[in-house]
Amino acid sequence: MTAGKAAPTLGPMRWDALFGDMEAQFSEGAKLAVEAEISERARVEAASVVLADRLRGGLGSRLAVHLFGGRIFEGVLSHAGADALLLDEVRHQVLIPYGAVAHYAGLGRISLEEPSQVRRRIGLAHALRGLARDRAGLAVILRHGPADGSGLTGVIDRVGADFVDLALVGPGEARRASEVRRVVTIPFASVGAVRSWHAGEL
Repeated sequence: MTAGKAAPTLGPMRWDALFGDMEAQFSEGAKLAVEAEISERARVEAASVVLADRLRGGLGSRLAVHLFGGRIFEGVLSHAGADALLLDEVRHQVLIPYGAVAHYAGLGRISLEEPSQVRRRIGLAHALRGLARDRAGLAVILRHGPADGSGLTGVIDRVGADFVDLALVGPGEARRASEVRRVVTIPFASVGAVRSWHAGEL
């Protein structure tokens, strides 16, 4: 060692800086790990969400429901069942199977599971049987029918496992043999929407 020159040392401030830098690196690494875990959990949770739960989270909100055939229904979402939703329009209610919908506009990000096992199983067939029992007048809009069509108007005669028999009568007409033009059988897969003639009928 050369006389008159002191050996280099790590002073207190250099040790503090080293420890501070290491602490910052560990903190940043922990933060990134937590953020990655949160993102992964969010992806897993999102992957388990079903459409019905997403729609239940939007109950009371205003939606635009676009069918594959181009028809658009707008109203307040009032019910989301096992395989169909109920939309409240200004003068009517519309029952729409999920399978007939091309896309929704206005749906939020909240999801809610249906706690009732009974309500979870209530679907399109149950709703149609209720309409048949009440002899409600309605219009069935076909899934791939014209966007400006009024649909098939009548009263439901019978509901099978995957079809409905509709007695065709004019709006406001009772289901009498003399008034029925003919009876048509509509597969559930062809139903785009079922619209009541007056509010409260569906």
